[in-house]
Amino acid sequence: MKRRRFDREFKLGILRELEGKTLVQVCKEHNLIQNVVSRWKKEYEKNPYESFSGKGNLWKEEAKTAQYERLIGQLYAEITFYQDFL
Repeated sequence: MKRRRFDREFKLGILRELEGKTLVQVCKEHNLIQNVVSRWKKEYEKNPYESFSGKGNLWKEEAKTAQYERLIGQLYAEITFYQDFL
C-alpha cells in the first residue's frame, strides 16, 4: 500500500477543522488516522512557522470521495432496513 502525502495547506486545513469538531469526526470525514492528525497538531504547536515544510500532495478530493462512499453505504443500509417494514 502506498503512503499518502499531504501538503502543508491540507494539514493546516485539517487543524483548523479541529477547532470546531472532534478529532474522530475530522478523521472520519477525511479518511485519516487519528495518530497522524495528532502528530500534525503536536508538530504545529511545537513550531508553527516551520512545521510541514516537506513536499506533499493534496488528497482533499480523495477524502471527499471516501466520505461520499461512506454516506452511500449508510443510506443503502437504511433503505434495506426500512424495506423490511414494507
